[in-house]
Amino acid sequence: MSNDSIPQTGSQQEREVERRQKQQAAEKPERTLRGPLQTEQGITTLEDTVVAKIAGMAAREVPGVYDMGNAARRAFSAVTDRIPNSQTNVAGGIAVEKGETQTAIDVTVVVDYGTSIVQVGNGIRRNIIDQVESTTGLEVLEVNINVVDVHLPQDDGDSAAKRDTDLQ
Repeated sequence: MSNDSIPQTGSQQEREVERRQKQQAAEKPERTLRGPLQTEQGITTLEDTVVAKIAGMAAREVPGVYDMGNAARRAFSAVTDRIPNSQTNVAGGIAVEKGETQTAIDVTVVVDYGTSIVQVGNGIRRNIIDQVESTTGLEVLEVNINVVDVHLPQDDGDSAAKRDTDLQ
């Protein structure tokens, strides 16, 4: 005689249901979804360069930002800008550390003389956080800003005069 033909009590039925649920859970592990980039239908991954480009564009939109990156990167950009059909490196001056749901961003900038570095820094931070979080869904933990230079108005005139002298 099989056990299936004997009627079970309520507690026996509950134990059987629990056993089946545990067995099904073991067969199909439940995925814990973390953040808007992970859904039941799949996971979206982002490369660090994607976040860096978004942050670079957001930083450049802030009034008072003259250029991005350290002196070597700016010199390299000046050379590549003279090449026809070359693309501007919008991620220059941006370093990104990214996890699955969070990111931290370091920004290196040159500010215009006469602007408040505090206001420019706060504007950069606010704009980057808004753009990266709304575009990627990542939580921005911190935006560190390194001001490496101040662009002086006479720098434009001196460099133009030097270029004219070099060409003659």
